[in-house]
Amino acid sequence: MARAAALKPDQVPAVSKPTLDMFTKNIGFTPNMMATFAQSPIAFNSWANLLGSLSKSLDVKTRDSIGLAVSEVNGCNYCLTVHSFTAEHMAKLPADDIILARKGHASDPKRDAAVQFARKVIETRGNVGDADLKTVRDAGYTDANVMEIIALVAMYSLTNFFNNVFDPEKDFPAVTPAGSI
Repeated sequence: MARAAALKPDQVPAVSKPTLDMFTKNIGFTPNMMATFAQSPIAFNSWANLLGSLSKSLDVKTRDSIGLAVSEVNGCNYCLTVHSFTAEHMAKLPADDIILARKGHASDPKRDAAVQFARKVIETRGNVGDADLKTVRDAGYTDANVMEIIALVAMYSLTNFFNNVFDPEKDFPAVTPAGSI
C-alpha cells in the first residue's frame, strides 16, 4: 500500500510540472514514483537533472545492469520492475542478462566488471579495496568512468530509498523475487 499519494496533474507544484510533463511525454504516461516524487520540486528536479546528465555516461546496457544490481542489493521492488522492463525493452538485454545483472554480473566481460564494481560500492558503502578499483580499471574503465559508476550507484540508491520509503503503486509488470532466480 502506497505510503504517499501520487499527485493528480492539478496537484503538482508549478516548479515540478515542466519536469513531470517532460517525463510523461517521453514515457507515454506518468509513473507513480514520479507523480509522488514531484511533491518536492527540489528533490524531484535535482534527481531529474542527475538522471539526464548520467544518461550520457557509459552505455544503456551497462547503466540498466547497474540499476538492476543496485536495486537488488537495496531490495527495491519498484525499481526492479522498472529496470527489468527498461533493460528488456530499451537496452534490449536478454532475460538471462537481466537475471545476471540482478545478481551483480553481466555476460559481457567489460560490463561485468562495471556491474561487480557497482555492487561492491553499494555493499561496502564505497569502502572498496584497491583490488576492486584495479579490476574495473583493468577492464577498460577510466577514472572518469569509475566516477560515473559511483554516481549511478548513488542515483539508483536515491530512487531505491525513495520507493522503499513511500512504496508507490507499481506501474510495470512484477518480477520474480530474487530468492527464486
